[in-house]
Amino acid sequence: MSTETTTPAPAGVIHDIGYQRYAGARLGRRYVAGSLYVHGLRTAFGFGRSAKAKIFPWLIVAIVAVVAAGLAAVRSQIGEVVLTYAQFADAMSWLVIFFVAVVAPELVSRDLRSGVLPLYFSRPLHRADYVLAKLAALITAVWLLLGGPQLLMFAGAAFTTDKGMGGVWDEVLDLLPGLAYAAIWAVVFASIGLLVASLTGKRAFAAGGVVAVFLMTTPIVGVLMVMPSTTVNRLAGLASPSSLVQGVGVWLFEEWLVTDTPTGIGVGRFGPVYGAAALLLIVACVGLLLARYRKVASA
Repeated sequence: MSTETTTPAPAGVIHDIGYQRYAGARLGRRYVAGSLYVHGLRTAFGFGRSAKAKIFPWLIVAIVAVVAAGLAAVRSQIGEVVLTYAQFADAMSWLVIFFVAVVAPELVSRDLRSGVLPLYFSRPLHRADYVLAKLAALITAVWLLLGGPQLLMFAGAAFTTDKGMGGVWDEVLDLLPGLAYAAIWAVVFASIGLLVASLTGKRAFAAGGVVAVFLMTTPIVGVLMVMPSTTVNRLAGLASPSSLVQGVGVWLFEEWLVTDTPTGIGVGRFGPVYGAAALLLIVACVGLLLARYRKVASA
């Protein structure tokens, strides 16, 4: 009888296939949020995406740039201001609606539909970082859409002025309110657009919802404007985001918006009411965005 014993075979073998542990710097939340912001801004204008994704945003950019170039050319010929920088932002605001309606779903609805949010919200990125990075990207994109053409108008005016450096300085003083007014448009429209887009993962529904919020409230303003009460007329602009921003503009930048034949909304003594309403609207939208993504992350 054999006394040899059989050694059992090993259950498994660990193979070294060359993977190494990451030994680099841990860049943390700030870097991740910054990367999301840059990626969101690139997405807004179609960079890094297909040619089809670039068509609409750059069509809008082309339209506002052509209008700005035309205004600069006309001014250089007749020597008179056709539209101030702030009035230009007002005139182009209808394009901002469609720009936000297309870009906002690209920033958030795609992430909802593809189910990548659990990956985003694993460490170290927090929900607030995601929301604020996406919102900042959309605000910047809208501000560039309105502010970039204003810089083009400024360049045309500065190079054709016959008042020397004094004329250039006057143009700077006119440009700054225009850029500030563009920032108000950007913050209000981006906050509303991103909130609406965050409610669905279907980009078509999100885009339609954004347009509906902005356009369907406009008739309400028209109805309130013809009411017999002057107070109701002055407060009518509160019923629509577009007229709300115009009211804030008239309050803060009346010198640059109101001409001898004003076409903007009249706010009378209620300018601070418009300012407070716009601020509350922005805060409410950001708060609801944070609450929305708190729910998404816990789902």
